[in-house]
Amino acid sequence: MAHNIFLCKFAVRNINIETMKFISWNVNGLRAVVGKNFRETFEELDADFVCLQETKLQEGQLELVFPEYDSYWNYAEKKGYSGTAIFTRHKPLNVTYGIGVEEHDHEGRVITLEMEGFYLVNVYVPNSQDGLRRLDYRMQWEDDFRQYLLSLDAQKPVIVCGDMNVAHQEIDLKNPKTNRMNPGFTDEEREKMTTLLGNGFTDTFRHLHPDTTDAYSWWSYRFHAREKNVGWRIDYFLVSDRLMPQIQDASIHADIFGSDHCPVEIVLGAS
Repeated sequence: MAHNIFLCKFAVRNINIETMKFISWNVNGLRAVVGKNFRETFEELDADFVCLQETKLQEGQLELVFPEYDSYWNYAEKKGYSGTAIFTRHKPLNVTYGIGVEEHDHEGRVITLEMEGFYLVNVYVPNSQDGLRRLDYRMQWEDDFRQYLLSLDAQKPVIVCGDMNVAHQEIDLKNPKTNRMNPGFTDEEREKMTTLLGNGFTDTFRHLHPDTTDAYSWWSYRFHAREKNVGWRIDYFLVSDRLMPQIQDASIHADIFGSDHCPVEIVLGAS
């Protein structure tokens, strides 16, 4: 289950500031990444919110504290699997774990912070797995997660970020033709993303960079894929459409190493 642990004793900043920076990063094993200059990278990014996926931790396995940040963790029941965390400089009004659906809430995949002006949802979407053996489950997850986001969006704008395990358009991966119907690029997964975006959400990076090619956030460890930039863009910041005028920037930090994913970022400011 989830626990609010490692809470700092430092004062957190008020949320009434002009701009806020958000980072999302699938670290693919936080304990390993901590040994690869994670602390230095975290401090250099200097974000207001840092959302991590695939932490692969259980409670008590890592003590990671940063001055001025509170942290919230959601652990999978299965050891060394999945898991999410959020570090924040801004005290949330409320924190929830999971999406309120029993079938989905055992793998530590979702943390939601309720802030004064928005919800921040950190998600690690299930992979459909080799042979698409988990595709049917993934389809049910997609429908339930979308309903969860819409229920939040009915109350205040939503920022949802994380590894969403889908390259939405052909521009979002290096080799679309040879990967069609592979996990993360099935027609079914792509259609679910299209449906979500059609229900009041915007893909911030693609909106601001509609024609940018070779912009990826994940590369296989095999075949020197990252060195050759043979990648996929599967890490996103989606926002409620009405929040888009306040998105000042959306970027991908392909120069930051430590995981097979790199961090992605948005900057939120006054419209």
